[in-house]
Amino acid sequence: MGLLDTILGRSKPVRPDLDQLFAVPSAALTLQAATGFTPTGLGSVCFAGVEGSAFARVQQDVRELLDADTGRGGNPVEFSRDTYGYTWLLARQPPEDAAALVNDLHAVNTLLQDGGFGPQLLCSLVAFRDGEDRSLALVYLYKRGTFYPFAPLPGGAEKRDNQLELQVRAALGDDLRVEQDLSRWFPVWGAPGL
Repeated sequence: MGLLDTILGRSKPVRPDLDQLFAVPSAALTLQAATGFTPTGLGSVCFAGVEGSAFARVQQDVRELLDADTGRGGNPVEFSRDTYGYTWLLARQPPEDAAALVNDLHAVNTLLQDGGFGPQLLCSLVAFRDGEDRSLALVYLYKRGTFYPFAPLPGGAEKRDNQLELQVRAALGDDLRVEQDLSRWFPVWGAPGL
């Protein structure tokens, strides 16, 4: 970054640090102790789809990698497309094995990044639920290298529980690199797994 960038307020983009995902299992313990939310065993990766054989090959590699244990009782990965045209991959693991889920999400992100499709990655999320059946997601922003909580209110209306989101931010500040810019806490309505 040069002097002109500093004067004009431009900042150097944060490099993605996929290893930040490995902090989620310990953050899940903190989250459970502070708020009562526990992992559901569901996690998603969102990316902008690309046409072409190279992307189709990477997508097939992801499917083969995550579906490798379906013969031993594992759950197959699911792909879906949202109303904005983004592709979501849903991974499942037993709720008590957050580390395995994070490994799956990390593997998907890494395969897409190493395949040259890093710019298409948007976010990854790990889903949680509490005793009152409220949903919560820890969302990892690929391009920012940070997390934020997303807590949709029950009932199907597109409203958020902002108080809960701020409570989670305070609880996890020492466990995760939490996104400080609240305007980047984008809603992920209808995300698979949430």
